[in-house]
Amino acid sequence: MANVFPIKIQNYIDGKWVPSSNMKTYQRENPANPEEIVIIAPNSTVEDTNHAVEAAQRAFADWSSTPAPKRADLLYRFTEQLYAERESIAQIITKEQGKTLNEALGEINKTISEVRYTAGEATRMNGQTLPSERAGIEVKTKRVPKGVIAAISPWNFPIVTPLRKIAPALATGNTVVFKPASITVGTAAKFVEIFEKVGLPKGVLNLVIGSGREVGTPLIGHPLVKGVTFTGSTGVGRSIYQVAAEKLIPVQLEMGGKNAGIIYDYNDIKGAVNQICGAAFAATGQRCTSISRIVVQRSAVNDVVSYLKDKCQSYIIGDGMNPETTLGPVVSKDHLETIENYVQIGVNEGATLVHGGKRVESQTKGYFYEPTVFTDVSPDMRIAKEEIFGPVLTITPVDSFDEAIQIANDVEYGLAASCFTNNMEYAEQFVNEVQTGMLHINNGTISESHVPFGGLKNSAVGPYSIGVTAKDFFTDLKVVYSASK
Repeated sequence: MANVFPIKIQNYIDGKWVPSSNMKTYQRENPANPEEIVIIAPNSTVEDTNHAVEAAQRAFADWSSTPAPKRADLLYRFTEQLYAERESIAQIITKEQGKTLNEALGEINKTISEVRYTAGEATRMNGQTLPSERAGIEVKTKRVPKGVIAAISPWNFPIVTPLRKIAPALATGNTVVFKPASITVGTAAKFVEIFEKVGLPKGVLNLVIGSGREVGTPLIGHPLVKGVTFTGSTGVGRSIYQVAAEKLIPVQLEMGGKNAGIIYDYNDIKGAVNQICGAAFAATGQRCTSISRIVVQRSAVNDVVSYLKDKCQSYIIGDGMNPETTLGPVVSKDHLETIENYVQIGVNEGATLVHGGKRVESQTKGYFYEPTVFTDVSPDMRIAKEEIFGPVLTITPVDSFDEAIQIANDVEYGLAASCFTNNMEYAEQFVNEVQTGMLHINNGTISESHVPFGGLKNSAVGPYSIGVTAKDFFTDLKVVYSASK
């Protein structure tokens, strides 16, 4: 069913759709056509945040005592309804975030896969039985939910990233207060609506829309919140960590990345470039796992540049609602200007711009930017060290594999990296020495729906999300000693 824009949405607190307590709203434009308003949303307050946390606390006792298979059944029903409404939700994602409709549908499909896996985890909350040092004593461990979880998500993946937090929280018996990025609240409201449709009890999941100051900060600092799961920039993650540390509550932070793709001693340069472009320019480069640096054997640089130019020229830039579009707009005017500033920094630093480097003009004045490639990039340049979060790739030549490893590690981040090589000794060295949480050999930086997702260094803090590690964050461990009499 087609959506009618603009969509007016509200907060969802204690099982009811309600406006902000101050009755204020804000508007979100379509990044492909900024004159089109697509969402009208509440600009909520500290009072709204407190009400949501209190509702989640009231709901915790009943939800945590709900049998795990029943919690799993609700998540399975959610995925079935999400699948049924996927076309409508994909339209909202494309209209408010900008990614192509195919990418939006792909994100929804991945969300369904992850939530299905997580639903199964509800029934795998197993502990251990351990031998005691004493006769007549039984020792066992069990996992228990924490309580109210604050889930704070970014704008680049407005459905898979929030559900990566909400689904395991619910599966393990926690309740949630969810603050989405202000740019993509239409998607958030839509999938919360689906939870309501499939019968999630009131107060178990609460949605509060608003600024970091009025919603995010008081949510993290609220005394009833027992854990914070956040995806976003390293700067914001650091401030969340500081607030949480004052309360002595755990955090799960997935933050920035400056991911390298190494090409060394590899006989399919074109294939490597195709894989890297997919990793670099999907979602217009606005992915924490995007490859943004190519570190390449010097003798292969010319071939890499040639194939990159051909690939970049093949992208069709435009409105993501157009089925022919393969590269949508960036998310906002401010972000477009940030990318432009970084490209100018690269030019000023002495890097060679070999493709792109400018806005794409359109009748709608959308936030379109060309896929951009720099060569002659030294590892100390800002464009080689700082996260640009846009369709910008740098190329740094090296004369040894050891040098490639050193450069791959010479950033503050440690999220993901790829290595394209036919030399298995190099592949093993890459796995052992590159300081990232996720390593890919002869493929791009695609993650899978049942596999732990996370990073090292300034890219992450706390247990990895998805997979078997998610419950390490969303549950506490109890140890029980039982005497036979």
